[in-house]
Amino acid sequence: MRLIRGLHNLRPTDRGCVATIGNFDGVHLGHRAVFQRLRARGRTLGLPATVITFEPQPMEFFAPDRAPARLTRLREKLKAILDCGIERVMLLEFGPRLASVDARDFVRRLLLDGLGVRFLMIGDDFRFGHGRSGDEALLRRMGMEAAQAGFEVENHHTITHGEERVSSTRVREALARGDLEQAAHLLGRPYRMQGRVGHGDRRGRTIGFPTANLDLHRRVSPLLGVFAVQVHRLPGGPRPGVANIGTRPTFDGEGCRLEVHLFDFDQEIYGRHLEVEFRLKLRDEQRFDSFDALRRQIDLDAVAAREFLERAGAAPADAADEL
Repeated sequence: MRLIRGLHNLRPTDRGCVATIGNFDGVHLGHRAVFQRLRARGRTLGLPATVITFEPQPMEFFAPDRAPARLTRLREKLKAILDCGIERVMLLEFGPRLASVDARDFVRRLLLDGLGVRFLMIGDDFRFGHGRSGDEALLRRMGMEAAQAGFEVENHHTITHGEERVSSTRVREALARGDLEQAAHLLGRPYRMQGRVGHGDRRGRTIGFPTANLDLHRRVSPLLGVFAVQVHRLPGGPRPGVANIGTRPTFDGEGCRLEVHLFDFDQEIYGRHLEVEFRLKLRDEQRFDSFDALRRQIDLDAVAAREFLERAGAAPADAADEL
């Protein structure tokens, strides 16, 4: 997959494509259905499928305090898009410059002159350009009026799975209430987070539960609490464990952190990039009056996680687990 970071990195060979545009947070079943239809149209026209997306997401620029929790970091999203068979991603930096671009200029510079889009898929509520002045009607009009090869516009409308509406908001809601089964149903896969193992405060070792500490690189986490997990990209394949996502209130922690205790594992993994698959929510995060009380609860959490994961069976190894 070719990643194009901004219009200034376009090559002449990038012109001519079918495209869709949006945030695609989570790359859930609805997004995957759109990508499948886009690729099918691309095969008909003999053109590559291109996904146009933004970093940061527009809401994170306009109202960072109200922006929803990210389901996927950029790295995770790009990997999921690649897995869908998309040939190209146009990544646009969303900042003051892009936010101030007139809607018609956006269409001319990006879709017509830049990518040479021949077919464009959009969602029901897609708006763009300064003041959100651009809409589906403008896209259709400019696509038809183009002096040379224009583009056709198709609205993919709300995507459903069976009779259920699929959306990133619904996935976030499921994760927030700890319903990992529903989240996996909407995503088409178990929910995972990725991160690089860094140095923590090493308090876990003092109570007999050393942890791998992963920086979430998220302002807000879509998950909070204690979970039974399967950890991928480890030497020897995936390993079971118990994880905490939160602020560690017993230690007066600041910022949200993902800490994972791996069962029966004692290898040096600092700096390694791991993928944590969440299998069951055990409880909410809570503050304990003493370290002894916390240790006793972690003992119970570890037992519950082991029992669940043993009943559920080990997750299959990924190709990347041995890398």
